[in-house]
Parts: sequence; structure tokens; C-alpha cells
Amino acid sequence: MTLPRLALLLDYPEEGWVSMDLTAEMLWRGLVEGHAGQLTAERVCPPFRPRLTRLPVLGRRRIAFNADRALNRHWDYLRYARGRVADFDLFHVCDHSYAQLVHALPPKRTGVYCHDLDAFLSVLEPQREPRPRWFRALARRTLRGMQKAALVFHNSLDTGRRIRQYGLVEPSRLVYAPLGVAAEFGPESNGQATGIDGPYLLHVGSCVRRKRIDVLFDIFAALRRRFPGLRLVKVGSAFSDAQRAQIDRLGLAPDLVALHGLKRGHIAALYRGAAAVLLPSEAEGFGLPLIESLACGAPIVASDIPVLREVGGDAATYCPMGDVPAWVEQVSRLLTDPAVAPPLAQRLSRAAPYTWATHAQTIAAAYLRLLA
Repeated sequence: MTLPRLALLLDYPEEGWVSMDLTAEMLWRGLVEGHAGQLTAERVCPPFRPRLTRLPVLGRRRIAFNADRALNRHWDYLRYARGRVADFDLFHVCDHSYAQLVHALPPKRTGVYCHDLDAFLSVLEPQREPRPRWFRALARRTLRGMQKAALVFHNSLDTGRRIRQYGLVEPSRLVYAPLGVAAEFGPESNGQATGIDGPYLLHVGSCVRRKRIDVLFDIFAALRRRFPGLRLVKVGSAFSDAQRAQIDRLGLAPDLVALHGLKRGHIAALYRGAAAVLLPSEAEGFGLPLIESLACGAPIVASDIPVLREVGGDAATYCPMGDVPAWVEQVSRLLTDPAVAPPLAQRLSRAAPYTWATHAQTIAAAYLRLLA
């Protein structure tokens, strides 16, 4: 008997969305290792076609890459997807911001994984997220793609609640499929050196606006006056112009370590060695660094927002989002007396149920039901 063929439609790696790439990789591994007798899974993605970025002067500007990205997402990838329809029985769009691909696929055999609603805010809340008309048009097209899909997976109960709150997708098509923790993230040392001398605070994640890197820098600026020698390690994407200006204004450069392109084993070592992991985001879909840091046994201080409460439970410490003085006091207590953090066993226990094997099982079962 021929097994159902599932296409995993990936993000373009050139975009550098580490969490999206990780989620797709872990799903593929989980399906191959745990469900080889039920279906076959293949990762698919066309080559990224540079256009404006090939130009001598304009090509170095961010606008050129953004234009190339839009053309590749909304033109090239759709043509590619249409050409692969006959090769598969089922289709899984790994990132909701690529949901425009559903317009080129059989919707009744397609699912979309929704990590958060950020990509759609310019349509859902235009006053909060003002964008040019062309941007809103593309966002609306992407949202309509997700709304056409037979299945919409969501990473947290909070994300699912917001999808229902906006009336975006019929509840019967929603599937709760929380993320997992990769094998590298655990309390035992893997022999990987952190490369950091002295005590440090850690932030892992991108530098997009909702991560509130500005708040992170303000917190650290106050803490380093109380704790000479304290450093901030920032793992993730490059800083924006505004963030670099803030670093200069606060004089943070001597004690700020920015790291990019690290392997998971190195990030795990940084989690294990951190005096505290800080997550001052104003919004998250799930908060993968939160659960990864707990799996490594690291103490974490996070914004008191519903999704981080959902994921971290009583194993994390919470502060009001954006309240710099409250953060400074809480982290100061933790640096002075690490015992004020929830116990290590509590942190490890909280992370234990979040596995990529369970994630893959949930998604595989949903697609097999779709074919039944």
C-alpha cells in the first residue's frame, strides 16, 4: 500500500527566521523517525531568486531585499507550489506568514501552522499596526490563504483563543499542537564552553519590535550600575539602527555580547550558564526560549502576559511588561540570591511535557484524519 505523501513547505532559508526553520526541521525529524509507517514527509522549498539585491548600489539596501522577498513569496513560491501539487497527497505550510501558498494548493488537503498573529495585525488592528496599502493587501491575501486551509495548527492555547476571538477560522478546523524542546536543551553539560567570562544575563530571540529589546537594554543599563562586571549576552538577529543608537546612548557596548548563527548546543550551554534569562516581550505566540531555558534548568524572568504564563506556569518569575523598575528589582533579587527562583526540579518538570515527538504525533494524526 502506498503511504500518503506529505509536503512540508518551508520558509526561504535566506530570510533567516531561526525559530521557523527549527520548527520545520523538528517536525520533519519527528515524522520521519516516528511515523514512517503511516506517511512520508518531504521538505520542499524553491530556490530564492535575487532580483533587486543583484543591483550594484540599490542591492545593498534593506528595501531591495524586502522587495525580493515579496516577489519570491507571492509569485515564485506560488508557481513552484502549483507545479508540485501532483507529487503529494497532503500539504503543510510550516509558517503562517507563507499561507498565501494555500491559494496554489488544494485547500481541503492543506494545513497551516500558525505561530502568532503578527503577520495579520495590519488587517486585524490597523490603528495599532498602521502599514501602507500594498502591505495590507499582501497581509490580507496571506490571511485569506490561512482561512481557506482545512486545518490550522496553533502553538499555544492563547494563540488559539485569539484566532477564535477574531473569528478567523472555524473552531472545528483548529488543532492545538504546542512546540517542543530539542535534545540539546537539557540540564546536563555537553562540554560546550560558553565563551563568556563572569556572570551574565541572557536573551535569545530576534530583535523585532514585540521582543522589546529597548526594555531589555534599559533593564540592563540599570542593573550594571548595581552589579559591576555583569554582562548581557544577546543571541539572535542583528540590531536595528534604533537599537544600536540606544546601545551607544546608554554606553552598553563594553558589557554587551551579541552572538549570531550559533548551533543549538552552544545556545544550550549559554542557557545553563546564565544567571538569568530575560524575556521582556510584549507579545509572543509561544515563547520557545522560555521552555528551552527551563529545560536547561536556567532561571527565567518573563513578561507577565497570558501566553508566557501559560507556557512557563509556576516555573518562571514574571514582571509587568515594560515596567523597568519592577524588572530591575526582581532581577537584582535573583542575582543577589539565586534561591529566590523557582526550584530547579520545578523548572525541569515544567519543560518535560513539551516534546517534538508529541508535536509530530499531533500533526500526523490530524492529517491522517483528514484523509480518512
